[in-house]
Amino acid sequence: MKTENNPNTRRAAWLALLAATAFATTQTMNAANYTLVPDEHGMVLTTPDGRTMFRYMTRKPAQTALTANSVCCLFPVNTPAGERMVDFAPSDHPHHRGVFLAWHAIDGGTPADFWGWGEWAPTKGRVIENRSVKLAKASATAAEIAVRNDWTADGKTLVAEATRITARQAKDVYVIDLDYRLTPTADLTLRQTAFGGFCAKARKDGKAVYSNPDGEVKLPPPHHLKPETDWPAADWYDYTIALDSGKTIGVAVLDHPANPPTVWHNLQPIAMLNPCIVAKQPVTLKAKQPLRLRYRLITHDGPLPADAIKELNREWRKTEGRSP
Repeated sequence: MKTENNPNTRRAAWLALLAATAFATTQTMNAANYTLVPDEHGMVLTTPDGRTMFRYMTRKPAQTALTANSVCCLFPVNTPAGERMVDFAPSDHPHHRGVFLAWHAIDGGTPADFWGWGEWAPTKGRVIENRSVKLAKASATAAEIAVRNDWTADGKTLVAEATRITARQAKDVYVIDLDYRLTPTADLTLRQTAFGGFCAKARKDGKAVYSNPDGEVKLPPPHHLKPETDWPAADWYDYTIALDSGKTIGVAVLDHPANPPTVWHNLQPIAMLNPCIVAKQPVTLKAKQPLRLRYRLITHDGPLPADAIKELNREWRKTEGRSP
């Protein structure tokens, strides 16, 4: 009997073909979607065509100048052309790390500084510890990442953080939406200070300008001890830098209308964008009642794409009434 005429043989061959086809289809689908893959320092989000958009960093490098206890940040964050937009542990402020969220003056039963400054509250034993980074959704057009962190003091959780990060490319820019929910385990207060909270620590190796919806901003640099010197509220501010290499790149941060009242500690000497909710007044958080903060981050190549940012801002502000 010839094996090709054996029903069992034909069935096995057919099943093998189906399996191979399914595997190839899955590989093709995966290749066409955003992916989140681990590396030695965290989880890397890759576009369908293989470009790195950002890493959610959870572990310090073995050799690092970072002086903050915590990592839990986005680094690197790239432009669509692959240029790194943010810095990590720069020599002038080695506690800064990419795009991060923290405060340096938290009052309550256990005072804490998670920013890493160490002047107004203890940093010793205060660590934002990552619990998980997972790809919640992925398609050919966008990805959604779920992050869980605990803000701990000597091993005790002061704040439970649940963050959703949605990322996509819109025409010639990357759009990264960050939706933070911070739930304290006991009452605490974010002290009134000139800076703190959400921060994008940009590169400074070139000539930079800040802009907002009204155009280039030439206000005096705010003072880190004087909240009244922070820049006024605006839907967004952009930092664009003509690098010494000859390339021009930029990053914009968009505030959300549902956030608490916000002014901006944008300081060109250290290349930061910092929408600050604690400059106008302290912010009191009640136990088990989450604070929700939302920011949109846009990276771009070339000069400020003002029209694109304005359109993305209009879209962003329409999300105010959406359910959590």
